Amino acid sequence: MECNQKRNIQQCTCTYEPCSRKGICCECIAYHRQYHELPGCLFPPQVERTYDRSIERFLAAYGRK
Repeated sequence: MECNQKRNIQQCTCTYEPCSRKGICCECIAYHRQYHELPGCLFPPQVERTYDRSIERFLAAYGRK
């Protein structure tokens, strides 16, 4: 499968500008997974801007269910 970085980057909500993985979703997920984090695109905008990608922060943002 070929990565469509140009299309992905149009929908990428990550605000971390020097990110080399922007638009390359599989690399982004693999990177954050190794640190027990989630990609920024899964967080609400106000939380994403804090760069806290922890699972705990995700659960706090959306509430534990």
